[in-house]
This record gives sequence, structure tokens and C-alpha cells, in this order.
Amino acid sequence: MQTRHATVLALIAAAGLVVGCATGPTPADLDKQALAMIQASFRDQGIAKVDRLKQDLGQAACSSADAPPEAVAKQIEAEALATMRWPQGGQYIGDWREGEKLAQNGRGMTWTDATADTKANGAQCYNCHQVSKAEISFGTIGPSLYNYGKIRGVKDVADPASAAIVQYTWGKLWNSKAYAACSNMPRFGHAQLLSEQQIRDVMALLLDPKSPVNQ
Repeated sequence: MQTRHATVLALIAAAGLVVGCATGPTPADLDKQALAMIQASFRDQGIAKVDRLKQDLGQAACSSADAPPEAVAKQIEAEALATMRWPQGGQYIGDWREGEKLAQNGRGMTWTDATADTKANGAQCYNCHQVSKAEISFGTIGPSLYNYGKIRGVKDVADPASAAIVQYTWGKLWNSKAYAACSNMPRFGHAQLLSEQQIRDVMALLLDPKSPVNQ
């Protein structure tokens, strides 16, 4: 009798668990709760505003544990490509020496900055990439960029034969999601992290045959 009683109690408890699971919060509910908690944990301070938490299509889709469907990925890339702004006067290349300084600089856009002026920002290239052979401290999130222009056959950045890789490199720096929907690379131009001239200087670092990157 005791065994039967225990069995009945176990079945009732199991049924309660099933009902509890069926009526629990959905994944969408949990996402809303998490977002509310995140938003409540931040405040405007200096130039860093809470609106930085707002996600566009690419950020939202790529924050999921699963990769976005192919159709969504293509939409993200198409929308990113539409935001592309090519350099004024078709001038893609600046000074690789300034580009190296930017590559080494990992600061900027923090709440302690007086303004959002890009002059204070770095390109933080070494955080994710090997760039020049001389630098022994670099991240590996992204591929090595050493010999970037040399490997791609850029002997003269003004040569029409190099136009395709020059334009691609600019686009990748301006808005990387135009080429890979879930790219982790900062969108330097689109997000106004670097000025046009600063992007030209990083372009020179990567592509100028005289740059240490291509030695």
C-alpha cells in the first residue's frame, strides 16, 4: 500500500512538472526579460549613451546562438552595402606611417572622451590581427594581415589592375557587414569610428608597397 501511495505521489509530482514547463516563459519572454535587465544596468555617461544598446538587423540576427538564415544574411549584406560611402575624389590611399599609429592605438569612444571626434580614436588593428612582422603582440580573432597587399599583387595602388582589391579593402573597413553578415570587424566608417582620412591612412598601411606590412 505504501508503495502504491508513493507511486501516485510521484506521478502527481511529474504531472506538475510537465504543467509547469508548459506554462513557463517562452524564449521570446526570456529575451525580453534579459533585454530589460541589460537596459536597466546602463546609464548615459559622457559621450557614451544608452542608445548604443540598440541593435540593427545585423547585430540582432548575429547575436543569436544560431547563424541567421541565408536570406536574412543576404539582406544584412545588401543593407550594409547600401550604406557604403566611397572616398571623396576617389582618393583611397593616405600615409602608411599614420596608419601604423592608428593600428597600434586601441582607445577611443569611451565615456571619458570629451567629444565623439574621431581624432581621439584608434583603429585597434593589432587587437585582432597580425599586421607587421616587427610587432610580436597581436590578437588572432582575425586573419594575419602581414603582406596583405603583396599577397594580392598590389605593386602600385594607382594601377587599374589593383582597383578591385583597393575598393574591396575600403569597403571592408567602412562597413564589414557588406561582405560578411556576422563579421566581428568594427564598421569604422559606418559607425563613424574613423574619419575618411584615417581610413585612407589604414588603407596605405595595408596596401602601399612601401609599408612595413608588405616588406
